Amino acid sequence: MKLRVAGFLDNTMVNGKGLRSTLFLSGCNHNCEGCQNKEMQSFQYGDDVELEKINERIKRNIPLISGVTFSGGEPFEQAKELTELAKKIKEENLDIWCYTGYTIEEILKSNDEYKLNLLKQLDVLVDGKFNKHLVEGALKYTGSRNQRIINLKEVNIF
Repeated sequence: MKLRVAGFLDNTMVNGKGLRSTLFLSGCNHNCEGCQNKEMQSFQYGDDVELEKINERIKRNIPLISGVTFSGGEPFEQAKELTELAKKIKEENLDIWCYTGYTIEEILKSNDEYKLNLLKQLDVLVDGKFNKHLVEGALKYTGSRNQRIINLKEVNIF
């Protein structure tokens, strides 16, 4: 099984709490004005990478990292494959953050089993489309004020 990958950071403190690895996925239909990863919106951008190769790279960063972040592009466009990777990451006792242009309400209402299964694997969801007019005053780890940081282990949605 493969993911279409736009990029990978072994160690960063920008995409979530603590030192983490960040996986950037290709493909996004939100087309947010002012998107900082515009080239990653293309579903053709990047490379097809085997899940096991991604997992091996993440494991090489342990014990330095405390978690992994999925970003994009739009991670939920590859939810089926990403769920399988998330399960492997959880076996390593790492937390998972995910940035998405969807709101949690949109994901839940979608009744898309793959998106719901991915949501179940996550610890923190940063939801909502980026809005370039709401950048000032945005929370740490968000791009604009409309985005929320949701601790999924506290909200008990499932």
